[in-house]
Amino acid sequence: MRKTACILLLLLPFASISQEFNCQVSVIAPQVAQAQTGVFRSMETAIKEFFNVRRFTNYNYAPNERIDINLLLTISNQPAPDRFEGTLQVIYARPVFGTDYNSPILDLVDDQVQFNFLENTQIEFTPDRFINNLSALLGFYAYFILGLDGDSYAPLGGAEFYNQAQQVVNNAQSAGESGWKAFEGQRNRYWLLDNQLQAVFRPLRELLYDYHRQGLDTMTEDAAASRRKIAASIEKLKTVHQAKPASYNLQVVFNAKYNELVEIFKPADPSEKTKLFNTLQIIDPGHIGQYQEMMRG
Repeated sequence: MRKTACILLLLLPFASISQEFNCQVSVIAPQVAQAQTGVFRSMETAIKEFFNVRRFTNYNYAPNERIDINLLLTISNQPAPDRFEGTLQVIYARPVFGTDYNSPILDLVDDQVQFNFLENTQIEFTPDRFINNLSALLGFYAYFILGLDGDSYAPLGGAEFYNQAQQVVNNAQSAGESGWKAFEGQRNRYWLLDNQLQAVFRPLRELLYDYHRQGLDTMTEDAAASRRKIAASIEKLKTVHQAKPASYNLQVVFNAKYNELVEIFKPADPSEKTKLFNTLQIIDPGHIGQYQEMMRG
């Protein structure tokens, strides 16, 4: 849908050019003593402009096709006037065809956020080289979200964007900032992308298309058939769990999806719900309480 529309727009000589994102940003610093609100307002504006003004692809997005994302940057420490540390919550939801509903695909908190920023400055970025950690961090999530979005509209359709995110990760390897390296732990930007690109995680990428394009987008036409497609795509994730138990990427997906799954399958047949529940308690035991609510229907 979205990518097809973008390709068609490229063929129109006078098509209006539009950026990919519609980004809402909040910057808060509840733990920073004597916080100067001006620098945080400036940071908020700079991050919003980073996403809403810059173009990340060669595709032309119509205004109604722009990807809605929400960022919450929480500053927990300011060790120097231009140095900041904290967490970044990244939320992305995809519109469902024929409805006014947006389906959550990404909702994660990156707790390895450190960067330098000067008030009233723009955030410069190029995927070809590391400029600073804030621009690399934001650029990484821009491309990663584009990859998720592409995968949801076409089978494995986000490959080119994951490759761009990989370039950002590679460029950041020589930086002294955390979150970019394999040895720092299993829940960082390095592993989020590396897992996504591994062959063993292919069912997870296939789920993005089957769940959204062949499931949710057809829900108004045949809800029962759409649920079966969604359930079948989740069933395939058993192989991912067997190869990589409790992987970061599986946790990220279900952190975004568990509430939606409960609502989708509440009206399903008991046998269908039981089969899905048995799978979910294996691959996503952290939300077993919510899935029990699904069973009660």
